[in-house]
Amino acid sequence: MRTIAFFNNKGGVGKTSLVYHLAWMFADHGVKTLAVDFDPQANLTAMFLDEERLENLWPDGEHPDTVYGAIRPILRGVGDIAHPTVEMINQNLGLIPGDLGLSRFEDKLSDAWPRCHNRDESAFRTMTAFHRIVQQGASWGAELALIDIGPNLGAINRSALIASDQVCLPLAPDLFSLQGLKNLGPTLREWRAVWAELLTKAPTELSMPKGAMQPIGYIVMQHGILASRPVEAYKRWMDRIPGVYRDAVVDEGMSSSIPVREDPYCLSLLKHYRSLMPMAMEVRKPIFFLKSADGAIGAHIEAVRKCYDDFQKLAVKIAFFSGVAFH
Repeated sequence: MRTIAFFNNKGGVGKTSLVYHLAWMFADHGVKTLAVDFDPQANLTAMFLDEERLENLWPDGEHPDTVYGAIRPILRGVGDIAHPTVEMINQNLGLIPGDLGLSRFEDKLSDAWPRCHNRDESAFRTMTAFHRIVQQGASWGAELALIDIGPNLGAINRSALIASDQVCLPLAPDLFSLQGLKNLGPTLREWRAVWAELLTKAPTELSMPKGAMQPIGYIVMQHGILASRPVEAYKRWMDRIPGVYRDAVVDEGMSSSIPVREDPYCLSLLKHYRSLMPMAMEVRKPIFFLKSADGAIGAHIEAVRKCYDDFQKLAVKIAFFSGVAFH
């Protein structure tokens, strides 16, 4: 199974919506897909599940059927992870539900990282909790795990990224996304190097992620920018993305001569489909599955078709870089 994290340490770029739609697209093409919500805001879970189910998952007291429930024994210091619950959305798509309580894991993970240097087995169990949750959650036959994580460089995201074979970077064409890339690239390289060293000290009987965190490219989420900002400003930031990505993320050195549309690291330029998103959320389905009965009529019909084409092309590219068979 391949695991791909979707990450940008700037929020608001449409990352969670991207993971949601890609999970549906892969599942629609016969790829058994596990969506994993490691963002303490749990927005991905709220996109998949209705309020009644969310209320059942997040009652007062313990939450045994969420990712928080799975890591709860480690938090309490009474054992290892519990077997994660997987919500089956359909036969090809499962979800490990997120939980706002996951934020309580931050301090535990921060403490475990330095203790791994001392060959502390309990620290390694803490650091690899997310990896083992994903592996156990895929036991129904998942071929691909898409991991949604929050917009920061904290301990939770470090552990989630270490559990990922690859990293895909959603961006907006603005200064904040470029600054995010400049922070993210060196941080990924540092975490990768330290984890490689720690693997030499890890207990042999414990399943360990390789911590590859290999960047496979970026996705520019255009989000109707042209409607609210001058074309010159939009183009200015777009033109800088390829060079900053090469310099900061893949360490190839700055090159600003490649347009985004011709950059092999650019996986897609995605539109926001702003008018269709509320409609899709109302009926709990991705935009590209909207029907006339859902309210997708007139000009919306063509937008739905275009959305399907966009996400299908993106999924084909991700499948190619990940070695996943896309039918």
